[in-house]
Amino acid sequence: MSFIASLLCGVLSGFGIGGGTLLIIIMTGFLGVPQLKAQGINLIYFIPTASSSLLGHIKNRLVDKTVFLWTTIPGTIATALASLALSNFSDAIARKIFGAFLLVVGVMEFFGKKKS
Repeated sequence: MSFIASLLCGVLSGFGIGGGTLLIIIMTGFLGVPQLKAQGINLIYFIPTASSSLLGHIKNRLVDKTVFLWTTIPGTIATALASLALSNFSDAIARKIFGAFLLVVGVMEFFGKKKS
């Protein structure tokens, strides 16, 4: 089950569909992995999948280097700070925060303006 879930999530991540989020749901909901551990595994898992996708996009000239620098540096800092802050919460609270985050993103995607 773990291998199949990882393979599926890796493929989805490569297409930019959010396989990492799916991986966290599978690990916590079906495999019994604690929330904080699942999020840590997901961060480690994200590095090779994001790197390989990024290389493909750079090769195809789909990456604006200025935007890349202005988003990567603050994003990395924010991720590190959020990770440190989250380590002070219990697993139950971390699950609620993650669930609320998914709910907000889902509502924004559902009701957001469509690009033409």
